[in-house]
Amino acid sequence: MKFDPNSVSQGTSVPSPILLQPDIPGELAILPLEGVVVFPLMIAPIVLSEDRAKQVIESVMKTDRMVALFHPMDQPDAPEIENGKNGAAETTPRLFETGTLCSVLRMLRIPDGSLRLLLHGICRVKLEEILTTEPFIRGRVKVAEDKEPKAGDPEVEAMMKLTLENLQRAISLSAMSEELAVAAMNVEGPGKMADLVASNLPVKPTDMLSILEEADTKSRLRKTQSLLGREVHMLEIGSRINDEVREEVDRGQRSFFLNQQLKAIRRELGETDPHEAELDALAARIKEAMMPDHARKVAEKELHRLQGMPTAAAEYGVIRTYLEWILDIPWNTSSNDHIDIDKARMVLDEDHYGLEQVKERILEFLSVIRLKKGNLKGPILCLTGPPGVGKTSLGRSVARATGRKFQNFSLGGMRDEAEIRGHRRTYVGSMPGRIIKCLKDAGTNNPLIMLDEIDKLGSDFRGDPASALLEVLDPEQNFHFTDHYMDMPVDLSKVMFITTANTIDAIPEPLRDRMEIIRIAGYTDLEKQEIATRYLVPREKENSGLRSKDIQFTKPALKKIIHEYTAEAGVRGLQREINKVCRKVAMTVAEYQSAEERKEPLSEKKKGPRKATKPTSLKREKPTKVTITPENLEKYLGQKKSFQEVAERMGRPGVSIGLAWTQVGGAILFIEAARYPGDGALKLTGQLGEVMKESAQAALTYLKSNHTEFKLEAEDFKKFEYHVHVPAGATPKDGPSAGVAIATALASLMSGRPTKDYVAMTGEITLRGSVMPVGGIKEKCLAAHRAGIRNVLLPKHNEADFSEVPETIRKAMNVSFFDNAKQYIHASLK
Repeated sequence: MKFDPNSVSQGTSVPSPILLQPDIPGELAILPLEGVVVFPLMIAPIVLSEDRAKQVIESVMKTDRMVALFHPMDQPDAPEIENGKNGAAETTPRLFETGTLCSVLRMLRIPDGSLRLLLHGICRVKLEEILTTEPFIRGRVKVAEDKEPKAGDPEVEAMMKLTLENLQRAISLSAMSEELAVAAMNVEGPGKMADLVASNLPVKPTDMLSILEEADTKSRLRKTQSLLGREVHMLEIGSRINDEVREEVDRGQRSFFLNQQLKAIRRELGETDPHEAELDALAARIKEAMMPDHARKVAEKELHRLQGMPTAAAEYGVIRTYLEWILDIPWNTSSNDHIDIDKARMVLDEDHYGLEQVKERILEFLSVIRLKKGNLKGPILCLTGPPGVGKTSLGRSVARATGRKFQNFSLGGMRDEAEIRGHRRTYVGSMPGRIIKCLKDAGTNNPLIMLDEIDKLGSDFRGDPASALLEVLDPEQNFHFTDHYMDMPVDLSKVMFITTANTIDAIPEPLRDRMEIIRIAGYTDLEKQEIATRYLVPREKENSGLRSKDIQFTKPALKKIIHEYTAEAGVRGLQREINKVCRKVAMTVAEYQSAEERKEPLSEKKKGPRKATKPTSLKREKPTKVTITPENLEKYLGQKKSFQEVAERMGRPGVSIGLAWTQVGGAILFIEAARYPGDGALKLTGQLGEVMKESAQAALTYLKSNHTEFKLEAEDFKKFEYHVHVPAGATPKDGPSAGVAIATALASLMSGRPTKDYVAMTGEITLRGSVMPVGGIKEKCLAAHRAGIRNVLLPKHNEADFSEVPETIRKAMNVSFFDNAKQYIHASLK
């Protein structure tokens, strides 16, 4: 064999000159070499470090330099190879059947003890038999003949052409040598081309072994073409990614150089760089800001980061926004909140009519703050009551009386804790919580912040806002409130917090414990009439564009609106009805003005012929001042919305009137009882809750056990079934306070005696007939008064609560206090 060792290139496989068919010795050294595949007619460098492998090479270098290269198998199901003598099967490694006969062209020893070889692939060989394994493997091999396709096969020619094209594409996209394409163009046959290309592809050894073992040269070329196509595809993807990265880098560098040139030009022209001007402005604000040391340290650190960052950087805007929030917080800016109790009383009286007890409690709260020189370490006020009673406007009045800035937001439906504490700056679009925003908007560190609808807070997977409010509303903790976005303590100890709610039952107990509850039950009819005269009518006149000479409400008309068109504890419904009247009057005035404008001649300034207008068929009279009276009220509001339901239900056995408390104020309940032949069962309807159902059962049991006291027939409890219904069946009802009313309705039914006219009652009944105290006495009495009821029966234990009822209501009502159901029934039946 003849070859030229000087033509070898280190680290690559190159084709060797065409050699003659070698003479294979009868016994040949076999080198199992993992991870390396050498193809025939290729020259490849390898490095050996294992002692057994080095022993093989040193042995063949002393003889014919011939060695058979086989790749070991890792698969457990690899086939066994027939072995020869000396029991070699026990220690023989599993080898692939096809390998490469190689000649060692050069061997160099390197300092670490390894051998560096230059191998020349001669031909494919198949392992026939392993003769011995000691001191290394020796065996018998034979040449593996290639299966060539028919001459002129068009499919083979097409694949060879496509292989050359893909190879040139791969060379253009990678670091492959151009000489490889030249060698591939001059190689003969598909098998040699497949070997040449496969030996230079960066593919896995298993793929190379698949090509080495393929005897059919056509199939071998097809596999090589598949591997080459995949490699070209990966190279194209990598090239596209590199181009995008390079373009982005070039764009950034170009922008940097242009910005530097622009700065130099501005310096020459004496102009200021906007970026530098912005940074200088931030630095000046930090220097002038009266902020605590911990906030100043954070601000200076962030400014230093900003100064070393290009404006195109993604974090530039984030840091700048954060710095602006730090500077916008009024760390030491306070409003002059000198508290004058007389002025506060005057402001509350100007803004609100009635609510004397509520005003008194607010003045007490302000007095304590004045004596403690602004120290707000005390309970937070929580104004609870039905809608429309003036809870939010009371907060505005307190802010005006104390000279504080007023901020408020609603907590209704809030489910995300971040609404209170803010989002962490790691999130895109993160912002501080509502508390920090209120401080920024107020511009002072001692505003009055009103938290509306605190009873309607929610919670879900994003957190519990009620838990976040624990720190905000606790005077022992809020002096170092930490917002997630600001990530630094903010002092809220000077902030005055007032909350509002419709009911306190939905407020979590730990949060309720931090607040002092001030109940606003609602307004009497006289108070509503006065509120309408002082506030609502003037406001709605202005909102509707009316003047005082256009409309006037008489007191009887306002009284009729209150009684026949509204049924509420507050005044929102009353305001809507007044607004409705004002709108209709405003339409009359506007129609007259429009008709007058159509009669006016064109202004001399207008050019062109006057267009003829279609005469109106309606003759508009000049409107005079409209006086709203009870007689013409239906013209503006339509039919009345409420009716005297109490009068319609009186005088019938089996009907009683109970009093209930709801979130929108007090209400009256009609208890209806009926009976029919049966087995003594009790049926309850009207969407009653479990507590109310148990009260009805207790009332029936009490009457059964005391039937002689009320002259009831004992047999009636066995011969009849009893049905108790509470109308307004679409409204859920619950609570124990209707117990005595249910007992009275049943006693009236069984005795045939109707209840007295205009008598209402409330109280919880026990099996022994005792009447327990109930809540909401003020609201219930107001509801009874609105309904025209003047006789009310209350539990003896609630006698002290009756003092909270307005004096005008107390004087207008006849109230009796009892501690036993027997007294209730005797006092209410005719």
